[in-house]
Amino acid sequence: MTTDPRTSPPPAADEEGTLTGFLDHLRATVVLKARGLSDIDGARHLVPSPTSVSGIVRHLARVERTWFHDDIDGDVDGPWARSRRDRAWEFGVTAEDGLEDLLRDYEAACAQSREVLSRHGLDDQCRGTSKEHNVRWVVVHMIEETARHCGHLDILRELLDGTTGQ
Repeated sequence: MTTDPRTSPPPAADEEGTLTGFLDHLRATVVLKARGLSDIDGARHLVPSPTSVSGIVRHLARVERTWFHDDIDGDVDGPWARSRRDRAWEFGVTAEDGLEDLLRDYEAACAQSREVLSRHGLDDQCRGTSKEHNVRWVVVHMIEETARHCGHLDILRELLDGTTGQ
């Protein structure tokens, strides 16, 4: 794996700083675990489902955009809406889906999510399809979602090239 570029979540911060610190640490963990693989290994299916490193990265970019743009901001017509109609697209990858391109897209989605979050407080209600949730719920959900997939990436990376680590 490449050098670890992650920063640790702040040891003593307010609620928003703690939550976003953990989420950003997990986002950086996704990139760390995926970076350095070939496109072929990134797309390799090691389990019966269409799960792959590249597919997880694509999925996480989609959930960033869906939860932050669609649900928090209420922008329900963005290009990420495609995956609601086509689940195979979300996890499926082809030879044209380079892992580095998917990682750049994921990092862009995370930056866009940070920008959306900067305009909302944790107690704000979501404006999109999940109006029953507040922003805090979305951030906590994204911590859970990203952490779960970091575990999947751990296992896939170990199976692919034996790399283990945090």
